[in-house]
Amino acid sequence: MTHADFIGRTETRDDVLDARLVQGLAATLGVPLPAGEVPPLWHWMLFQDWKRPEGLGPDGHPRRGGFLPPVHDLPRRMWAGGRLVFHGGLRAGDAVTRHSTIASVEEKSGGTGRLVFVTVRHEIEGPRGPVLTEEQDIVYRGAEGAAIRPAPPAPDWPDAMTAERPTDAVLLFRYSALTGNGHRIHYDHPYVTQVEGYPGLVVHGPLQATWLAAHALAMAPGAALARFAFRGKRPAIGDGTVALLGRREGAVLRLETRDAAGCTCQSAEAELA
Repeated sequence: MTHADFIGRTETRDDVLDARLVQGLAATLGVPLPAGEVPPLWHWMLFQDWKRPEGLGPDGHPRRGGFLPPVHDLPRRMWAGGRLVFHGGLRAGDAVTRHSTIASVEEKSGGTGRLVFVTVRHEIEGPRGPVLTEEQDIVYRGAEGAAIRPAPPAPDWPDAMTAERPTDAVLLFRYSALTGNGHRIHYDHPYVTQVEGYPGLVVHGPLQATWLAAHALAMAPGAALARFAFRGKRPAIGDGTVALLGRREGAVLRLETRDAAGCTCQSAEAELA
């Protein structure tokens, strides 16, 4: 069976947005507890995949296989980006259903060697109807080469609205726990530095996207998100802060996270409803 044979595979899962998760993420992010609908991208706390110890790989992720293609020969697996279209909202206590389909599997070559990209399409619905449509891009790559490469600072955005967010180890651990993410690069300093070769703990891509989605809404008080897309450019290393930048370009909001050296870690764009 080839990786391409997984295209079209489907899976349906059910969950409930537990109020304790909502309380935990609000506390972790240092924001007020939502009184009604939760902010965008908080749905990533749902549909967690907890395995018994023997069902985990050495990186803390579930062992390869199951719904996703196994890609056993490429040990590094990361969430590279995604695209979302929002149809409705979620509230604490909502019962939620997710229908997932493997949309594509592509093999490419990059600066670090062979890469395999898997795109999964999710349709999520709640008690009041459709909530969102999402495509997630997952990338598999080998362990050869540097985990993070030198990069020049990004160009200045003199007209940007800016903010900063902390990236300390406690925050990263709590976000991992709330989203059921066992990947050791986010909380295990000996592993991430000695095995995967990063200079420190890696800030979650979904956490950065959640910050950028909130930053977009802070730029347009009273608005809602219609569409949001994000892409990882470079690992953000924790134990400091990341900068959030946002600027308007016509009907689109352009957004980035940048590290202490001014390098772009994640880019995003948002369209308002």
